Amino acid sequence: MTAASRVDAGLKIEGYASLWGVADLNGDVVARGAFAASLAKTGAQGVRMLHQHEGRAAVGVWDRMVEDERGLFVEGRIMDWSAEGRFARALARAGALDGLSIGFRSSRARRDGRLRVLVEVELWEVSLVTFPMLPGARFSVASSAGGSRPGSVRRGFRPASRR
Repeated sequence: MTAASRVDAGLKIEGYASLWGVADLNGDVVARGAFAASLAKTGAQGVRMLHQHEGRAAVGVWDRMVEDERGLFVEGRIMDWSAEGRFARALARAGALDGLSIGFRSSRARRDGRLRVLVEVELWEVSLVTFPMLPGARFSVASSAGGSRPGSVRRGFRPASRR
């Protein structure tokens, strides 16, 4: 295996980084379409994959981000290019790391009682986290044989598989 092919592989993951209309533990609610303008500018590749929101701990790459009927669906690869990446991969494989959390700047928001409704956001990063602010924001390890398990996370959260 060449170094280039090793770097390209990574551990494939998929999940929901955000869910439409669901309040997180801080009282933020993301409105449908809030990421559209940001993703149109940067694409998935312009959004960083970090571990625990640590700017020095880029642990992989996001290959695809899609706003669907449920929320922001993401697919990416955790890489082994750093100690943090190897650590995150091991935790994900063991099922000990399965949360997602977004790092963003609010471009447009409105108040709805005690909630802040995020209408448009500039998405900077999606982190792999132990405790997501939005408890339903989760990822799973995609099947290594033949790519993603179609709809596995889309139908409902499944913990990362043990490999």
